[in-house]
Amino acid sequence: MHLCKAIEIHLLHNTCKMKNNSELQKDVLNAIKWEPTLHAAEIGVTAKDGVVTLSGNVSSYSKKISAEDAVKKVRGVKAIAEDIIVDLGNIDAKDDSKIANSIVKAYQYFDEVLNDNLKIIVENGNVYLDGQVDWKLRKDAYEESIKNIAGIKKITNVIKVKAESTDFLERSKVESALTRHCSIDDKIVKVEVKGDTVKLTGLVHSLHQKEEADRLAWKAKGVGLVENELAVIY
Repeated sequence: MHLCKAIEIHLLHNTCKMKNNSELQKDVLNAIKWEPTLHAAEIGVTAKDGVVTLSGNVSSYSKKISAEDAVKKVRGVKAIAEDIIVDLGNIDAKDDSKIANSIVKAYQYFDEVLNDNLKIIVENGNVYLDGQVDWKLRKDAYEESIKNIAGIKKITNVIKVKAESTDFLERSKVESALTRHCSIDDKIVKVEVKGDTVKLTGLVHSLHQKEEADRLAWKAKGVGLVENELAVIY
């Protein structure tokens, strides 16, 4: 993916042509077509002022996530309004008890499950995750581990992150993590640390970059909250 060099940031409006709605829609459709698990005919796309709306029916939750991930990486997308429906059909539908059993099996080695710190509810194929973990990566792992389970229509992850107490959360470590990432320019992404809270401000070129910065900040041990105020620009 082509990105404008950081040195050109102040000339952005001159060096980077802003996409109109039809151009952005075309790019998003091409990104969806490029994903081997997706069929472009399944997903409708509209674009207006950087906001992309996805609609249509897909046959699995993992396809829904794949579509969202593909769109986030398209340059010019500022926000996604997602209205994709997971339609399993009568053949693929599984009852909730089978889905729950599959989830428990996937989680059998997670400490929070063993310690009864995680609550799982399955209702009509919709999965609700609640509880508490000490690290954001653990929260994400719960969702990632089950997204391919057959029968799931939607995952709602409201697991809370309560960081282990640390004497000092170093800003330099978070900055170093961002610097190492090839698509994030640390010259225009600023990091502030106060207690266990990391605040990100500055500019990125896609929703994907914004999420990557968020993910990298959460990797630091002791982070209890990330305030991601990065602005997505063309």
